[in-house]
Amino acid sequence: MPRTSSKKGVTASAASTNPAVDLFRSASSKAANKELERIDQFFHTYANTSSGMIDPEGIEFLCSDLEVEHTDVRILMLAWKMQSEKQGYFLLDEWRRGLKALRADTAQKLKKALPELEKEVRRPSNFVEFYSYAFQYCLTEEKQKSIDVESICLLLDLVLGSEFRPQVDALIQYLKTQTDYKVINMDQWMGFYRFVNEISFPDLSNYDPFLAWPLILDNFVESLRAKQG
Repeated sequence: MPRTSSKKGVTASAASTNPAVDLFRSASSKAANKELERIDQFFHTYANTSSGMIDPEGIEFLCSDLEVEHTDVRILMLAWKMQSEKQGYFLLDEWRRGLKALRADTAQKLKKALPELEKEVRRPSNFVEFYSYAFQYCLTEEKQKSIDVESICLLLDLVLGSEFRPQVDALIQYLKTQTDYKVINMDQWMGFYRFVNEISFPDLSNYDPFLAWPLILDNFVESLRAKQG
């Protein structure tokens, strides 16, 4: 057994000093560095020279080059991919993280990557995380834990509108007309997602108010049932 172990050690040592292996590693490292340089150059195309960040104005220029509106949900998906922490701003580290994963170092490459990014986000395993991130991304003040109803309506439409249009329209209409809630918290926000995924609509036949639903959804369902007679 010791002899076998020795042979393995020699083989590993030989592999680690193999010129061909070293050359491959060197080439891979150089290629990665070059890619990072191009990603950084791409970042500085839009970054504010004073702050060193891509600010809202820079994002608008980026959207123009990508030929998408700054309100397009894919820009929010891009922020999610970067794990951007501050709404309307991209830091260099965030930019590197997202664009390296997307293998995009030019506007053209990033534009081509957007459809695949959307597919990635819309996988159920990723979408819950994205949906939660969308709320957190809109917390713009320190220690802020809730978002005003008007902004929540816009966010619901942006994030869920394309897939759950009837439910989102009804929920937005309710939120705009009710007077009990001026802000929405994370628990209520996640409750909206659970509602559109789990509850039969528009008959609401499987909604049970005795289960752990946020009170705002109990009120929403009650108002819908009252309208249905």
